[in-house]
Amino acid sequence: MANILVTGFEPFGGEHINPSWEVVRQLDGMTIGDMTVIARQLPCEFGTSLETLYSMIDELMPQMVIGVGQAGGRAEISLERVAINIDDARIPDNLGYQPIDVPVVADAPAAYFATLPIKALVQNLRNSGIPAAVSQTTGTFVCNHVMYGLLHYLKTHGRDEIRAGFVHIPYLPEQAVNHAGAPSMSIAMMIKAIGQIIALSLTIKKDLVIEGGATH
Repeated sequence: MANILVTGFEPFGGEHINPSWEVVRQLDGMTIGDMTVIARQLPCEFGTSLETLYSMIDELMPQMVIGVGQAGGRAEISLERVAINIDDARIPDNLGYQPIDVPVVADAPAAYFATLPIKALVQNLRNSGIPAAVSQTTGTFVCNHVMYGLLHYLKTHGRDEIRAGFVHIPYLPEQAVNHAGAPSMSIAMMIKAIGQIIALSLTIKKDLVIEGGATH
């Protein structure tokens, strides 16, 4: 049976939980068609996160890879369009490393685009009553580092057939209570969203050409 790799992160930035891991671990072992979902946790560390991810890909040989990360302050499920070749950390990672204006991969392309059908996914999530949007920035912390590194690895290792991308999710309510005014989303809704993203990414072969841009 073929595999789908879905990753979440360990807590970072003073949080005691990370919703990305709390969500994806609930999907571990799920069967979708003839595919098995395998959930794995990544360290919130520059460098080490990619080494860990590449080992997982080589071990599991997945047909699709979806990274999931926490985006505290966002109110929607964010389907990331693009990852850029820069690490510019506002805070240190979990090893205390804080790269500033350092490329993810030296002498590599400036950016890579997700190969998931992001606009179709957003439309389907909204039709299911789940707040969702196309995001034009993955930030410049470890989430962007992982998305860029993932897409670069697939491109340079002859694995272009593997669909891949990244999804940011909001705080859980138990996190938002410690951040005045911050939005949150229930774990049940986020589990439903990520499960739906996985299933639809297997069946939707061509993305929709619909509005999904931003003015800022």
